[in-house]
Amino acid sequence: MSCNSAEVAANDGSSNGGEKQQQQEEEVVCVTGAGGFIGSWVVKEHLLRGYRVRGTARDPTKNAHLLALDGAGERLTLCRADVLDSESLRAAFAGCHGVFHVASPVSNDPVYCYAKTMAEKAAEEEAAKRGVQLAVVLPCVTVGPILHPAINTSINHVVRYLTGAAPTYPNAVAAYVDVRDVARAHALVYERHDARGRYLCIGAVLHRAHLLQMLKELFPQYPVTSKCKDDGNPMVEPYKFSNQRLKDLGFEFTPMRKCLYDAVVCMQQKGHLPLVGTAVPDQNVTSNTSSIV
Repeated sequence: MSCNSAEVAANDGSSNGGEKQQQQEEEVVCVTGAGGFIGSWVVKEHLLRGYRVRGTARDPTKNAHLLALDGAGERLTLCRADVLDSESLRAAFAGCHGVFHVASPVSNDPVYCYAKTMAEKAAEEEAAKRGVQLAVVLPCVTVGPILHPAINTSINHVVRYLTGAAPTYPNAVAAYVDVRDVARAHALVYERHDARGRYLCIGAVLHRAHLLQMLKELFPQYPVTSKCKDDGNPMVEPYKFSNQRLKDLGFEFTPMRKCLYDAVVCMQQKGHLPLVGTAVPDQNVTSNTSSIV
């Protein structure tokens, strides 16, 4: 299962209040990796909230989907930057009130995961030295509709079961969250100037069998496998976690059924998944037709 990076939101903490809308219209926030799966939704969320957004990309000309977002014409600027080039990042961050560092690949490599943990610790130490407010939003396996044109690793995690490319599933559990929730969590934590520390952004922990059960109920026309490659052994138990820190801020997570439904419909509309038969009616998306919610 993919090890997602820690997504970091930094805020200079200089706001003294005032009209929220006016404040947001005056603030400039930077989003690294703006054209990616999570980055695109973080950009969209902040444009919807009235912020001026500066997005970084290695090649700004390949991010037409961002320029099509509501408010992009007036409040979105794309600039060329590379997370391995400190000078390009310094130029991108100049004059920004906050930075959302979401540029990162997804990898199972233990060394990569360890490196991300150490990078988070280094960021905390540096923020403390410089007096910068830092909060870390930690998403898990992120799924949901995409804004960018290409299919990404975590969405392919779902698509391969719908196409029949995965003939079996592992006896494994994973934590999941809707990409729109990840974007909203970043915005919520940023706007709370007292926010500090780590915020686990996890909607649900599901065994792979339960995830596939939901897919089969929502889209029975697809050949989703029912065969576990670890048949005969006890089902692995879900692990425990706490997303209470986000809930304490009034955050509500999107039900996994709706997340999966919207993701699959999006894949159909963008041509990444063959349209076979019809999907369940919209009103049934979040209904509890099984014990998995």
